[in-house]
Amino acid sequence: MVKQSMDASSWNAWVAQQGGSLLQTTLWGQLKADFGWSWELVTAEENRSGALLLYRPLPLHLGTIAYVPRGPVVDWQDPDAVDALFVALRRTARRRGAWALWVEPDLFDTPEHRARLHLRGLRPTAFTIQPPRTILVDLSADEETILGRMHQKTRYNIRLAARKGVTVREGTLADCATFYALMQETGSRDAFGIHSAAYYRRAFELFSPTGQVALLLAEVEGEPVAGLMVFAWGPTAWYFYGASSNRHREKMAPYALQWAALQWAQRRGCTTYDLWGIPDADEATLEAEFAQRQDGLWGVYRFKRGFGGRVTRYAGLWEQALHPLYPLAARLWRRRRGE
Repeated sequence: MVKQSMDASSWNAWVAQQGGSLLQTTLWGQLKADFGWSWELVTAEENRSGALLLYRPLPLHLGTIAYVPRGPVVDWQDPDAVDALFVALRRTARRRGAWALWVEPDLFDTPEHRARLHLRGLRPTAFTIQPPRTILVDLSADEETILGRMHQKTRYNIRLAARKGVTVREGTLADCATFYALMQETGSRDAFGIHSAAYYRRAFELFSPTGQVALLLAEVEGEPVAGLMVFAWGPTAWYFYGASSNRHREKMAPYALQWAALQWAQRRGCTTYDLWGIPDADEATLEAEFAQRQDGLWGVYRFKRGFGGRVTRYAGLWEQALHPLYPLAARLWRRRRGE
């Protein structure tokens, strides 16, 4: 079920204009709707604010959850606009039978932003859906400046990949199967979960008609050895999915691939590149652990930190109960998950 208070194209253009997240577009809603969610747009027209609201059933069939991913899109400096939008969000969520409203705002984790969320009756959770901590690379400078901000070893590996014959090409829908095979290999090697082949294919199908996704493949003598999917919306690009083969690892193909993605994003007019997800620890801990660990996201952090970005933490996931039994349902759910 989809209800729209603004047509999709107008909403998506407005999200881009406001610098809102790709996760607030109707295309993201359509992607999630193909894999177990439903969605609708909630807008407060008089304030030009709104949100993509996703719904998913709670475990044990205990109601549903209403979830705002990396939103809402609102001027947080305007308390009247924020209040009006949250009234609309709660009203809409209750009408759909939601037991709780989850909000994962596109806000940095600061005392001021936390105070704004507390004022709207929300409280922080112990878990998140999107990665709270990331690295943001500034793309507003020229390529030489961007390269100059990178770690020396990263620059060396980018150039080494070129000398070793690594080439990068932009793939088509037909290459999604190749990308999925690389994802399977990476997930097995590094012990992390991946989406289905249908998920990656659908993401490409939805965002490629307007050129807001690129499937990039790095090859050695025609053999695909690494791949990634990079998305763009408004001034920001996001590196959501990446994979690499166990073959030809000494040729540093992922470095050439990431550099090509940065260049693609800059050509699209993006000024920020979000590397999307590192261990959720403060910078002092990150640097202390960096030299000791390569398991899980620590190996990812080792790779991503070399591209010269700024470590940033978002505010995380906040919730508000809309049903008196939600706290009990949440405890049962978290107990099942072992939290």
